[in-house]
Amino acid sequence: MNLKERLQEDLKAAMKGGDIARRDAIRLIASAIKQEEIDAQKTLTEEEVIALLMREAKKRRDSIEEAQRLGRTETAAKEQFELSVIEAYLPQQLSREELEAEIRRAIEEVGAKSAKEMGNVMKVLMPRVKGRADGKLVNEMLKTILSN
Repeated sequence: MNLKERLQEDLKAAMKGGDIARRDAIRLIASAIKQEEIDAQKTLTEEEVIALLMREAKKRRDSIEEAQRLGRTETAAKEQFELSVIEAYLPQQLSREELEAEIRRAIEEVGAKSAKEMGNVMKVLMPRVKGRADGKLVNEMLKTILSN
């Protein structure tokens, strides 16, 4: 079962179960996918759906951060719930240890010695961790490792 089918099944289950918050969160995801398909005038592949979910998750993380900064706890809680629903459809995220191992492997392949070579490492690293790690976290960890 692909992601779009799973979303539809989960939407039906949420509607039958009376889970309004989950239903609304799934509808937001489904509408984002539909809008992307309309804009692109094609059916999205599984990889494109995952990329879209990653963008939606990043939007939620940014919104949570902003809401917390402004003291809007209700908004932050709502965004956090939507983020948890989105993350349920994403591939299993790499742990910090797994990500660090991938970063060190990429650094070794490129032969990077300083933070000046971050771009070269990122070119090798990002295709490997795409959809399984947040780009911001990858960047921070790479910067820390290269600066030591």
